[in-house]
Amino acid sequence: MGRYLGPKCRLSRREKTDLQLKSGVRGVDSKCNLERTPGQHWSRRGRTTDYGLQLRMKQMIRRYYGVMEKPFRKYYQAADGQKGSTGDNLLKLLELRLDNLVYRMGFAATRAEARQLVSHKSILVNGSVVNVPSYQAAKDDVVEIRSKAKGQMRIKAAMDLAKQRTTVSWVNTDEKALKGTVLDLPEVAELPAEFKVNLVVELYSK
Repeated sequence: MGRYLGPKCRLSRREKTDLQLKSGVRGVDSKCNLERTPGQHWSRRGRTTDYGLQLRMKQMIRRYYGVMEKPFRKYYQAADGQKGSTGDNLLKLLELRLDNLVYRMGFAATRAEARQLVSHKSILVNGSVVNVPSYQAAKDDVVEIRSKAKGQMRIKAAMDLAKQRTTVSWVNTDEKALKGTVLDLPEVAELPAEFKVNLVVELYSK
């Protein structure tokens, strides 16, 4: 199954929350009516089953990070094999993806744009080119824009937009050098409150 290329608002409306799929300074509710579910005349849904809730939560988190089904399951399996909370481990693994860090550091307006920057070899990790969006970063890793890409207007525009986004404590960005550092492991408490990751654990534990 290929990556979704359809309307971004449709996905946020389906999950009834901002999946941060679109760039811009306006709130997503000014672009997409989150109360209006996709479908002709709005979709009218009956009572959702436990399985339905679990599935929707998996889809919400998967789409938020732009990860396809098969890789997402592998992330879950890796998280389940680690010590501690499987749900928290899953979110930390997703947050430490290189494309997500490029977005968190403000070098891209969306995670999709961040994936493109990585794929086009515009990103260095600890001084070496890394062109794999799913590359798993670690504490103290330094992520920076490659010299030949620093003049791109979209990066400057993204940095301006990032000033109006909520920042997270585990990354630090040097705006002048276009360089960022992973200061610590992600804090799950700083992630969207809508993420009921225990539902994903219940889904995959069946």
